[in-house]
Amino acid sequence: MDSAPDRAAVTVCEAGEDQRPVIERLAQLERHDLSEFRGYTPDADGVFAFDALPSFFGEPDRRAYLIRSGPTLAGFTLTRGLADGATSIFAFFVVRALRRRGVGHRAALELLRLRPGPWGIAFQEENPGAARFWRRVATACVGSAWREERRPGAGGTPDVWIRLDTTERARGGGG
Repeated sequence: MDSAPDRAAVTVCEAGEDQRPVIERLAQLERHDLSEFRGYTPDADGVFAFDALPSFFGEPDRRAYLIRSGPTLAGFTLTRGLADGATSIFAFFVVRALRRRGVGHRAALELLRLRPGPWGIAFQEENPGAARFWRRVATACVGSAWREERRPGAGGTPDVWIRLDTTERARGGGG
C-alpha cells in the first residue's frame, strides 16, 4: 500500500451543486458502512435511501464538503445548524483505504477549524470505532474542554453527543 496519503495535506472544501453527484455516490458507501449499526438496507434498485441529502445543497444552515488527501478524493462530511446556534456534524465519511492513516483525524480537525464556535457531534456507542474517533478528535481540538450528553436517537438507539466550542482555539487558546 502506498503511504503517500499519510504525508499528503488533508483539505476540507465546500462542495457546490456541481459536486453533488460525487457526494451522492460517496453517501452510498457511508450508508453501507452504517448499515451494521443503523439497520440500513438498500431498496430494490440496490440504492440506500438518504432523503436528507438534497437539503445540504439548498438550505442556508446546511453544508456539504469534500475531503481530499492531497489530490485523492478521501470522503465527505455534512454539517447543519442546530437550534441552539451550534453546528452539528450530520455525516462524516472517509473511504476505507485511507482510514487509520490520520486522514479522518486531520479532516475532522480541519472541519472544526472552518467555523469557530459551538459544535455538536453525535455518534452511537454501539459503533466503537466512531466513539473512539470522535473522543480523540474532541481532545485534540479543545483538550478536556468538551462534554458528552446522551439523547434519544433514531430507531430507539441512543445517541452520544459531544459538545465543544472551538472559539478559544480560533483565538490561539486551547488544544
